[in-house]
Amino acid sequence: MSVLPYQEPVLPTPLHPRTSELCRANQWVRWAGYTTVDVYYDVELEYFAVRNGATLFDLSPMIKYRIVGPEASRYVNRLITRDINKIKPGRVAYVLWCNDDGKVLDDGTLFRFSENEFRLCAQDRHLCWLHDTAYGCDVEIEDVSEEIAAVALQGPTSCAVLKRLGLSGIETLKPFELKHYDFADSQLLVSRTGFTGDLGYELWIDPRLAIDLWDSLMQPSDEYAIRPIGSQALDLVRIEAGFIAPHVDFMPADEALRKTRGRSPVELGLGRLVNFDKGHFNGKRALLREQEGETPRYRLVGLDVDGNKPARDAFIYHNRKKQVGHVTSAMWSPTCKRNIAIASLDGDAPQENLWVEIYVSKELKWEKQMVPCHITQRPFFNPPRRRATPVPER
Repeated sequence: MSVLPYQEPVLPTPLHPRTSELCRANQWVRWAGYTTVDVYYDVELEYFAVRNGATLFDLSPMIKYRIVGPEASRYVNRLITRDINKIKPGRVAYVLWCNDDGKVLDDGTLFRFSENEFRLCAQDRHLCWLHDTAYGCDVEIEDVSEEIAAVALQGPTSCAVLKRLGLSGIETLKPFELKHYDFADSQLLVSRTGFTGDLGYELWIDPRLAIDLWDSLMQPSDEYAIRPIGSQALDLVRIEAGFIAPHVDFMPADEALRKTRGRSPVELGLGRLVNFDKGHFNGKRALLREQEGETPRYRLVGLDVDGNKPARDAFIYHNRKKQVGHVTSAMWSPTCKRNIAIASLDGDAPQENLWVEIYVSKELKWEKQMVPCHITQRPFFNPPRRRATPVPER
C-alpha cells in the first residue's frame, strides 16, 4: 500500500537510494511533498555539466494526471488555452490553463498518446480544479504521480547516452515527440523535452525499475561525462533558456492572496499560446476583453544588464527615478558571457533608459549600484543542437 503525502511529512522518491548516495553537499529541497536534491556537490560544476556533457535530474515529484475517456479531447480543449486539435497523437505540448478571470493557474506539458488519452504534467497539484472543470464531460481524471518515476537526461551528449543504452532510432526523435521502448519487463517512455534549453530527453518509467534505469544511464564513461544535477543548477540553465517558473516569475492565480497578483498569458509574454478560434475554454471571455482593451497591466521581458553582478530581486527604474518593475530571475551566464534577467515591467513602462538597482555584498559591506539595462529577446541561449534532427554524432 502506498503512503499518502499527508501520512509522512516528506516522502523519498523512487530514486532516493541513488541520489542520497551522490549528494555530497547534503543540500535538499521539498517538491510536491517529496525530498529532492538541491545541490549534489557544486552548483557551478553541475551547471557546466549540463552545457558540456550529459546530466540526470530526478523528475519523479512532477505531478502527473491521466486524462482518458470518450470526451477527453473536448475536456482538454476546454481546460487549456491552446487548440488540442493541432497537437497530434505521439506529441507533447507546452500548455497553460487559466481561471475564469483569464489568469494563469499553472503551466506544464501535455502528452497526447491517442485521440482521447492524455497525461498532464505540472509542478503543483490541481486535481480539484481538473475535476471541477470536467463537469458535463465523459472523462476520467486520475492522479498517477506515484505510479510513474521520471528522470531528465539533458546535455549535448544525452542522445549518445541513450544510443549506448540500446534505444534504436532515438537520434531521429524530433523535439516534443515521444516514443515507447522496451526496458526490462516494462515500457520506457522517452520524450524529447526538458527544462534546460539544450538537447535533452525526459524518461518515464515504472517506479520499480527507476533504480535500474538510473544505473544503466550512469555507467562510468569519461566520454559522456554523466553527472547528476540538483535544483539550483537546473534553475540557472532554465533562466538561460528564458523559461519561466511558477512562484518565481509568476504567482499561480489560485495561490495569490491578492487578486491583482495573478497574470494573464499576455502579461507573461505567452499570448501565442492562446487560440480564440477553437471554441470555449476557461478564461476566454476575460482574455477577449483584455485583447480588446488597452495596454496590459504588465509585461514579462528579458533583460541584458550591464556589468557582471546578477540583478536578483532588483527594482527597475526609468531614468533612475520612477520605479517601473522588478526582476524575477537573474544570473551571470557563463555560457552567454552576459548578465541576464527576466523581469516584470508595468504595461506602460518606457522601453528605453531603464536602470536596475543592485545591492552587492563585499565582505559584509553592502553597496548599491544603479546599472543600465536593456530589453532583449529570449531565449538567451538557444544552440542549434536543441532542435537538430537527426541529432549529430558526437
